[in-house]
Amino acid sequence: MLKSSQSLSSAFPVCYQNGKLTMEEIDLAKVAQEIETPCYIYSKRYIVDAYTSFKKAFEPHNIQICYAVKANSNLTVLGIFAQLGAGFDIVSEGELFRVLKAGGDPAKVVFSGVGKTEKEIRFALEKGVGCFNIESENELYKIDKIAGELNKNASISFRINPNIDAHTHEKISTGLKENKFGIAFERAIHMYLEASKCTNIKIKGIDCHIGSQITQLSPFIDSLKRLLAIVDELKHHNIHLEHIDIGGGLGITYNDEKTISVNDYAQKLLENMKGRTEKLMFEPGRFLVGNSGVLLSTVEFLKHHEGKNFCIVDAAMNDLMRPALYDAYHKIINLVETKENEEPKVYDIVGPICETGDFLAKDREIYVQEQDILAILSAGAYGMSMSSNYNTRVKAAEVLVDGSNYSLIRKRETYEDLIRHELTSNLHN
Repeated sequence: MLKSSQSLSSAFPVCYQNGKLTMEEIDLAKVAQEIETPCYIYSKRYIVDAYTSFKKAFEPHNIQICYAVKANSNLTVLGIFAQLGAGFDIVSEGELFRVLKAGGDPAKVVFSGVGKTEKEIRFALEKGVGCFNIESENELYKIDKIAGELNKNASISFRINPNIDAHTHEKISTGLKENKFGIAFERAIHMYLEASKCTNIKIKGIDCHIGSQITQLSPFIDSLKRLLAIVDELKHHNIHLEHIDIGGGLGITYNDEKTISVNDYAQKLLENMKGRTEKLMFEPGRFLVGNSGVLLSTVEFLKHHEGKNFCIVDAAMNDLMRPALYDAYHKIINLVETKENEEPKVYDIVGPICETGDFLAKDREIYVQEQDILAILSAGAYGMSMSSNYNTRVKAAEVLVDGSNYSLIRKRETYEDLIRHELTSNLHN
């Protein structure tokens, strides 16, 4: 029998107190009653501690942490990182817009992404972003041209694809030859030489991001070594880089994964940086926010088929896409701790969307009754940011817990919100 309390560990910012699930000093059932479900809830303490531990692990080396906005782009979350002094890794104009609204420093922004449009590049240059991570030859020439038209210099690094297997899910691997990202390792020197000829380009650094949810150290070390080989060869061409951007990708605990401690990560990277003065830059997202959040959902129906039990909840794949998209695992527990005499059953935990692929978990042993509220853990990254309005469902509310207080940081959408920008056609008249 799996008791709910046995599914918890120090990796998560929730625990049972007097049989009730709490985050920091807040009873989550109280939040669910006031805000209703589905709703996302984040722990500010967890976010601050994750950022602080990452930064401290690399002392005294000069580093810059650029939070990957795509993981969770809520303005309040971004504001927390801005107040901590973080930079930001962005992949769109919209993400830069959010960073600026949240008080982020554009000079600490790195602009990644394979498909930057002319409009996005102009906006970024006008706002003074710190660096463009260039991913193709034609992108270099486009940025040079636009910078010239604006009478500006564009600071750049090249994102190198080292063709290293990160041993992660194929849909979040980014460092192999068959992936769309970055400049091929063999072309790196040529691209830096080309950049050195550009009138409006300032070469600042080198970048590499090989994937997400990585749980082995060796891919990071191998990638850094490949970058350092390029850095040293560039010196022979009188090109001296100011920073080395290792990207992100540190994995977190969703179930029982053996993850990399940030201290081991830092130790191994710094061993390879011994005697070097280049600034180290990082683009963590999931590591900083993934386990900060939970998604609360109410059980609507328990349905029993021959050989299969379904727990139907009010959250769905539009709220949390990862299980349907990646077959991703999220721990799911009841807000009320299971008692010794309460026997669990095995359920598929599914949502109301009209898709067989609409599931949050399969074959989970849990004690649950209708109208119970479940907490879906590890929902702080790629939960709300990947949500949609599929089946004309409104997006969930978001809440931040801070000690003994909590506040609504995103209102639940209304149906009027869903149609606000739609126009009624007169073609049928």
